[in-house]
Amino acid sequence: MPDVPQIAVRSLEVAREKRSLVRNLELAIPRGHFLVIAGPSGAGKTSLLSCLAGLIEPRHGEISYEGRHAPADYRARLGLVFQHLLLTPNATAETNALCGLLGGLPWWRTLGGFCRADKSRAQGILEKLELASYAQTPVRRISGGERQRVAIARALMASPQVILADEPVAHLDPPLARTVLDLLRQQARQTGCAVVCVLHDEALTAEFADSVLSLRKDEPEAWSLKTP
Repeated sequence: MPDVPQIAVRSLEVAREKRSLVRNLELAIPRGHFLVIAGPSGAGKTSLLSCLAGLIEPRHGEISYEGRHAPADYRARLGLVFQHLLLTPNATAETNALCGLLGGLPWWRTLGGFCRADKSRAQGILEKLELASYAQTPVRRISGGERQRVAIARALMASPQVILADEPVAHLDPPLARTVLDLLRQQARQTGCAVVCVLHDEALTAEFADSVLSLRKDEPEAWSLKTP
């Protein structure tokens, strides 16, 4: 289905505690596209991302992935990186990354642990994220920025069709932030994976975004979509 958008949003309204955050949103995100969601705190960026992930229900409208409705039906194909990282603190960085495979594997595949090929792939992703030296370190013993990159490694291990990332470089210095965003962009270009990413840094947004969805606080219909 080459002409079907990876993500299509129609007449979407997202609300929290009876307050409308985004209204009448229309989006068509093609394969391999890198969309940045921008806007001030409280504008609804995280809520919109959660709605795209199927974690909260929209008040109105619909979301489809590859022409199919209900993000929950597409959950195994989503790579999620949210501010609550939900890592296993006593497990190593490598094991946490490998957990990205669990949604797409039959239960019997992991009875004896992960195979050598899976571990090698996890190590390669951790190396690209400059985490190779922490592969066997429990995540409770590494920094917040390092944990953030472990969560990104877990998402990439799933070979997702869509990556939804909420401020994935918030705790990283600029050079490392560019390394992470470049890896996400490579994933988009090489595999056709769509990336939807909340970013605050305008320079990084201009450098990496194919398009920018800007939200405004307390103006739910004042969203705009443009190319940087």
